[in-house]
Amino acid sequence: MRIRQYISNIPRELKLFGFSVFAMSLATSVYDATFNNYLNGRFALTGLQRSIMEIPRELPGLLTVFVTALFWFLCSRRMGVFAMVLGLVGTLLIGFMSPIYAVMMVWLFIYSLGYHLFMPIQSTIGMELAEDGKAGQRLGQLNSLRNFAGILGSFIVFLGFKYLHFQFTHTFIIVAIGFAIAGIFLFAMKKKETILPRTFLKLHKDYKLFYVLAVLYGSRKQIFITFAPWVLVTVFKQPTQAIATLLLIGGVIGIIFQPLLGWMIDHWGERVVLSAEAVLLIFVCFGYGFSRSLFSESTALMITFVCFLLDQILMSVSMARSTYIKRIAKREEDIQPALTASISIDHIFSISIAVLGGMIWNTFGFQYVFLMGVGIAIINFFVALRVKIPEKDVEFNLDKALK
Repeated sequence: MRIRQYISNIPRELKLFGFSVFAMSLATSVYDATFNNYLNGRFALTGLQRSIMEIPRELPGLLTVFVTALFWFLCSRRMGVFAMVLGLVGTLLIGFMSPIYAVMMVWLFIYSLGYHLFMPIQSTIGMELAEDGKAGQRLGQLNSLRNFAGILGSFIVFLGFKYLHFQFTHTFIIVAIGFAIAGIFLFAMKKKETILPRTFLKLHKDYKLFYVLAVLYGSRKQIFITFAPWVLVTVFKQPTQAIATLLLIGGVIGIIFQPLLGWMIDHWGERVVLSAEAVLLIFVCFGYGFSRSLFSESTALMITFVCFLLDQILMSVSMARSTYIKRIAKREEDIQPALTASISIDHIFSISIAVLGGMIWNTFGFQYVFLMGVGIAIINFFVALRVKIPEKDVEFNLDKALK
């Protein structure tokens, strides 16, 4: 009864957006839990082939700024609907019309374009629906909802492959349905007036530190997205249900951690949060790369599991970059273009790291890919120390603390 009353008190727009985020997150959770095993089982890729595949997967992120500028007349909510349609179409094509590796990569580009278009949009809408000074809290709540959906998606995959004799086609159908539902809820939201932005295709010098953080995030995230699960699948020979279980556990932890992270961003500031993330990533990358050399196979696997969970949770720190641009933005209409530009910037380096990492993996071994990750984390730490809260936000946080 209390839950029903709580939901009824949530504003309509926030409720619709929450349902959309939930459906989309469930879909992507099912996709993420199965995709690496699908690739390994269907195409038997080498490490280099797997990394080259990141070009069509990450290229849409690079093109996001241009596609968003092309469709500037769509408000963020309608752009979200367009993104869901692309995700739905790409999913079905990957699942049912991928006779060879090259064709699958074309469909992957379509799916990925929808996914990447929605990345800046979900932060923009989330902060639009937040009270003043509570953008981090709102993003934390939405990320917690995403984690709950991720738990459900991972549980569906685990249950399906363990007991219900799922094939990969079943999971692609579930993913497509999730995108369709998310698009319907986004379409039900009220349209916002569109304003022709001035900075979609222009980098603002006042936001240069934000762009540098985007470069480092793009380099760092590729280690987790591409090479971390590939270590579990190819080095430790883990099955689909093992990856799904890890994502499920990470989702459970995230439900508690995400709101706490949002609170920390609002009260401690982005510098503290981003610096702490960088320090933890140093240990995570060492664990991925060298636990197998230092410990027994079973102990190394457990350490890698822990690194995977910690890495998954730390990916949420990206919300600190979103709140940072909101705090330093000169005009409100600069926020979504800056977020969109950051997506494109981080993907330039994301693609580069994917290809470079694949070459390093094949030539020297997977350990050296994660040694590169250690270097990225160290640089990230020193850049994060330069993040400063604008004077007005320092005064606002001080007033909140005194109250």
